Amino acid sequence: MLKACKFRIYPTLEQEIALAKNFGCARWFWNYALNLCQQTYIETGKGLSRNAIQGLLPSLKKEYPWLKDAYSQCLQYVSLNLSTAYKNFFDKRAKYPRFKSKKGRQSISFPQNTKFKGDLLKLPKIGWVYCRFHREFVGTVKIVTISKNPDGRYYASILVDDGIESPEPSREGKAIGIDLGLTHFAITSEGSKYDNPRHIAKHAANLKRKQQKLARAKDGSNTRKKTSRLVAKVQSKIARCREDFLHKLSRKIINDNQVIVVENLAVKNMVKNHNLAKAISDCGWGMFCTMLSYKAEWDGKVYLEVDRFFPSSKISHLTGYRFEDLKLSDRMLYDPIAEKWLDRDINAAINIRNEGLRILSLGTSDTAILRGSKTGGKTSVLSDAFPGEDGSPVSCEAG
Repeated sequence: MLKACKFRIYPTLEQEIALAKNFGCARWFWNYALNLCQQTYIETGKGLSRNAIQGLLPSLKKEYPWLKDAYSQCLQYVSLNLSTAYKNFFDKRAKYPRFKSKKGRQSISFPQNTKFKGDLLKLPKIGWVYCRFHREFVGTVKIVTISKNPDGRYYASILVDDGIESPEPSREGKAIGIDLGLTHFAITSEGSKYDNPRHIAKHAANLKRKQQKLARAKDGSNTRKKTSRLVAKVQSKIARCREDFLHKLSRKIINDNQVIVVENLAVKNMVKNHNLAKAISDCGWGMFCTMLSYKAEWDGKVYLEVDRFFPSSKISHLTGYRFEDLKLSDRMLYDPIAEKWLDRDINAAINIRNEGLRILSLGTSDTAILRGSKTGGKTSVLSDAFPGEDGSPVSCEAG
């Protein structure tokens, strides 16, 4: 299996300058190639292949000698990323490729010639960089991706092939249904409720104060650059807190269950409600489902999504009685047939679990949404890895 581990690196000032040159060259070549692809399509009705984009480099290096400051493999890998971006767009898995800006996250990939020694990572044309290896990893190193976040932190994402085949998913074991919400982030069919941490609300005052200071700063001034870095640090803190919560909760659910069933939510449509858009975005439902999916695949467990139009909240799991004229404020539902009051969220989670088990028992799991299971055509397997979890104890033997 392919797995990626993310570590923080601490380059020196000279190494930061060298990385900035690599970032800039890779970004420029991406924008140049993307613009050329668009012009070629307008003129001929056809796009450019990966080999055609990669073949531009020799002539471009003669015309723009500063491109030689970047490692050649990094520039060649840009062509692979661009061709993959176009393929994802035509397969309707992503939006149309966009031009890159120097103000956002920067990244370059080293597909070979990287080395490890103790707490040091050697990058071509950069040298030995101190890397905080907080965990160990096993396997053959495929790609090392260096990134710089807007908050100024540098990270190295190391993709390795551990040589272990993915286990066959088994349905034998405990099944659980999960209903996602806002007041409670997740409600399980067992009756457990996990509160929504509301990460943005916890840092709202600090973020507001720094954003107001940024709005008052003059464009292009050093004050604006420094304040922009402060805003990015707060936003990065929120993102890391959210990711930590989702990792821990998803790992707990995967460890305790064999079959995990959730409802497929159209988050893009839900955020069109301007009253709830901020709260929905803060939850990270899509990220949580993705974590459940790949962790279930690692452990040989079954992850299933039922259709979003399945009326999980409107049916009693006891008798099948249908609740009419249900309002969002109705949190307790009365079943006149069973003569019992039902918790709306727990009832929905049980219905989701039962629907998932019904689909599996019929052998028609293809009618449900299996996240990440459908891929159209041939794509690079190196881009399909998922990040590993921080703190997982794994032995080390990296090549």
